[in-house]
Amino acid sequence: MTTGKQLFTTLSSDGKLTLEISEESFPEPKDNQVLVKMEAAPINPSDLAILTSAADFENAEYSAGKVVATMPEPFHSGQKARHDQRLPAGNEGAGTVVATGDSDMAKALMGKRVACVPGNAFSQYAIADAMMCLPLGDHSCEEGASSFVNPMTALGFAENAKMDRHNAIVHTAAASNLGQMLVKICAEDGLELVNIVRKAEHVEMLKGLGAKHVVNSSDDDFMAQLRSAIDATDAFYGFDPIGGGQATDTVFKAMEQVAVKKMTEYSRYGSNQEKRMFIYGRLDTSPTVLTPSYGFGWTLSGWLLTPFLQKAGMETVGRMRKRVLDNLTTTFASNYKAKVNLEEMLTKDAILDYRQMKTGEKYLVTPWA
Repeated sequence: MTTGKQLFTTLSSDGKLTLEISEESFPEPKDNQVLVKMEAAPINPSDLAILTSAADFENAEYSAGKVVATMPEPFHSGQKARHDQRLPAGNEGAGTVVATGDSDMAKALMGKRVACVPGNAFSQYAIADAMMCLPLGDHSCEEGASSFVNPMTALGFAENAKMDRHNAIVHTAAASNLGQMLVKICAEDGLELVNIVRKAEHVEMLKGLGAKHVVNSSDDDFMAQLRSAIDATDAFYGFDPIGGGQATDTVFKAMEQVAVKKMTEYSRYGSNQEKRMFIYGRLDTSPTVLTPSYGFGWTLSGWLLTPFLQKAGMETVGRMRKRVLDNLTTTFASNYKAKVNLEEMLTKDAILDYRQMKTGEKYLVTPWA
């Protein structure tokens, strides 16, 4: 039996969110499983949903390897399904396979450095499915730590667009690490991309990466810029990590306004241009607002990586993985503001910093440091 430190997050029914490091035993891997000695794991926005959520970490109780914060309403009630459950955290990371189950796929990974998506990457060890492991070859664990979620998601958007016969994509909150990857992927694949950002320096950054269409939602003429970019690209297909508020609604409005201008006769039902948006994150946890201002020719769906990979099939997934590995230090490179071990991850300074999810300021957890 292997033992090591692991981080857990518990939201109690009395409104307390506890993050703590504890010594745990890890089972022997079975069948297609592998046991990975974790060496590097990024703190992604998707991890913060259960790690910090909306809890008050300004006034929390901090001690070595433990922090207890109060969760305000309506966030406490809204997470009733997880009350009093001790949950692991950390979607992805990289490490070395130290034991395997008895499938051929698992055995082939023994002793190799891999990127994986175990769901408990903030830990010294993790059990992962061999199918969801990416052998890193000569790349270090640090280089490979973020090689699954963001790269495969960004590639997934491009693959999904092609499957649905669209040649252009709209992306909101486009200055993110994932957004920067998407700029490079679309350029490589000949897809048009409309990037929506909210700061002038983000416009410059994406243009520096070769983006042609970058619109700033803080500008007074934002809607005119957005319409113009959609008109130039025929981008009636988009991805939104914000989720709450009116980000998706705004894009639908602009798409419809462009489509209506091309109509030769009026219809009370709006244009018959198919408009499609996918929400793939919740940077804004407030309700998604939609307004009746773009006819009926629209579809809004959720988008998650794992179901997409299952639908895409092994051949497509294999091709995507190879592309990530071949371009891990270029198209799919990730940068980190700071490295912390498990205990440092639970200090006040670290939590108040990484929970802000600032563009380009991601933290990397190194569990053995």
